[in-house]
Amino acid sequence: MNTLLKIMAAAAALGLAPAAASGQAPAPAPAATQPVPSATPAAPAPGGAAPTATPPGGAQPQDVSSPDVTAATPTDQQVAQSTAASQAVPEPGIGQPDGRMHLQDQFSPIGVEAAWFHNWILLPAITVISLFVLALLLWVIVRYRRSANPTPSRTTHNTLLEVVWTLVPVLILVLIAIPSIRLLANQYDPPRADLTIKAIGNQWYWEYEYPDHGVQLVSNVLSDEDARRRNEPRLLGVDQRVVVPVGATVKVLVTSNDVVHSWGIPAFWAKIDAVPGRVNETWFRADRPGLYYGQCFELCGARHAYMPIAVEVVSQAQFAAWVAANGGQMPGVRPAAAAPAAAGQPGITAGQSDPATPAPPAVTPGTTTPPVSNQGAPNTRQGGSH
Repeated sequence: MNTLLKIMAAAAALGLAPAAASGQAPAPAPAATQPVPSATPAAPAPGGAAPTATPPGGAQPQDVSSPDVTAATPTDQQVAQSTAASQAVPEPGIGQPDGRMHLQDQFSPIGVEAAWFHNWILLPAITVISLFVLALLLWVIVRYRRSANPTPSRTTHNTLLEVVWTLVPVLILVLIAIPSIRLLANQYDPPRADLTIKAIGNQWYWEYEYPDHGVQLVSNVLSDEDARRRNEPRLLGVDQRVVVPVGATVKVLVTSNDVVHSWGIPAFWAKIDAVPGRVNETWFRADRPGLYYGQCFELCGARHAYMPIAVEVVSQAQFAAWVAANGGQMPGVRPAAAAPAAAGQPGITAGQSDPATPAPPAVTPGTTTPPVSNQGAPNTRQGGSH
């Protein structure tokens, strides 16, 4: 009897008593690299069988620190399977630098307006002013050189000349100010947003949140090898892209967790600083599906060049599929129906409350005056205040 008691005590100390009592072998301890099981217990299976532990769903981030030895494809391609519904490939000259001297092609209303202002207002004005000043300098150098004009003029005032050089700069500033103010008003007074994204800068990567859809992303730069494999430009490709529907007004709330960063997409004419402790706002509306690249535009540390931005513009149906694949839900979509009741328990139909939940007490109008708080009143006990 003493020997049996010692064996049972040793089994209890080692945590083997439940397995010994049920006649099953003890389960091995989970490895440090295995995903943490979901906190929600699984529903009991019919017949009384013990439920099996299920790995977490799409809400858990995928471990990409080491390659999966059981898969035939690299880890970055496994991550790419859930980044977007269509997996758009970059197009030369679209949404990325291609060595040209001019601005990138614009694919948003603000970008089109800004490009027009740059190409048809600023550049002509700068060109005309520069040529005029150069011609005036050359004429003065030749006409009033010492050999051609040994006796300089003593003229000190010229009313017409003073009026001209005062009015002409004013007219030039007015010409520039009217479209410039209109552009600034359109850029910082956006229309009602169809989609809100929060971008958070970190050293040195970006976090994204879709507050209306329940989706969160962590976006890191692709290595040179992975970028070549995926045919993406070096230092611009990321493992998790920002995905938005085409034609939707996207509001971007930008902040930072550490130092000042800057979020921007040149093809959308969108760029704004990410300041710690402050939320800045910008917006864009992409008019063409495709893949568009940006980067951090603020010198933020040693790896400033390694925190790019990639925005993939897809159709509305593809965006909804992407949201579902990442564990989110489209706004306005009714949640899934409740799970069927277990055997022997009554089910709950639509519009019917749970019989196990007591009904709330009836609410009657108040008949007494609520008490008045004396918080902040002076303490007059013992004839004085404290």
